[in-house]
Amino acid sequence: MITPDKFAGRAPINDSLMTRESWKIFQVMAEFVEGFERLAQIKPSVSLFGSARTPPDHPWYALAEETAYQLSEAGFSVVSGGGPGIMEAANKGAYRGKAPSIGLNIQLPMEQGGNPYQDISLNFRHFFSRKVMFVKYASAYVVLPGGFGTLDELAEILTLVQTGKTRRIPIILVNEQFWRGLVQWFQDVLVAQGTINAEDMDLFHVVEEPKQVVDAIFDHYEERGFEPSAREREILLDL
Repeated sequence: MITPDKFAGRAPINDSLMTRESWKIFQVMAEFVEGFERLAQIKPSVSLFGSARTPPDHPWYALAEETAYQLSEAGFSVVSGGGPGIMEAANKGAYRGKAPSIGLNIQLPMEQGGNPYQDISLNFRHFFSRKVMFVKYASAYVVLPGGFGTLDELAEILTLVQTGKTRRIPIILVNEQFWRGLVQWFQDVLVAQGTINAEDMDLFHVVEEPKQVVDAIFDHYEERGFEPSAREREILLDL
């Protein structure tokens, strides 16, 4: 039986395009290598997320700045996306604290410019390599109000912890009123329809005040310390 060639009529592969695609591998490798080398020494650290569009006079900005300051004073390096809004507030709060302020900057067409409150600044072209850096050395995830990018990071860490692809760390949502509808949807739809388990709701918790963020992290590590166990180190190697 003669069958049509499903590849017939397709344009030939452009050699120069393939070369560029191949060389992208080295660009990605460079981002990972620099990230691993510079971030491995900042432990313990907390990754903090929130909207790039929050103005400095907004209560969420003040909340993020104070949260980051208290985390820094407690000995946690604070890692943010390095941009404006709540990311800037996080770096600003950490910058005036004891521990380092780290910005993982991403090159975006219209939105982000790096803020000036970074002791360590890394620049990324690729979202996926940047996202690995947020997770790999984090002792906790702190998520303030934000948009699609913030939700993306939240979904990422929930999925990684749920599936055992990273170690169990505190995932803390700040500002109950903002997160109330999403959390209720998780319960009323995702749990009810069986797309997540009821115990998955225990992967995160919601707080209001900066001190509650710090206390929740210390409570989690009270009996085990911040360093990953041997088993957790193996998991993180495959992240």
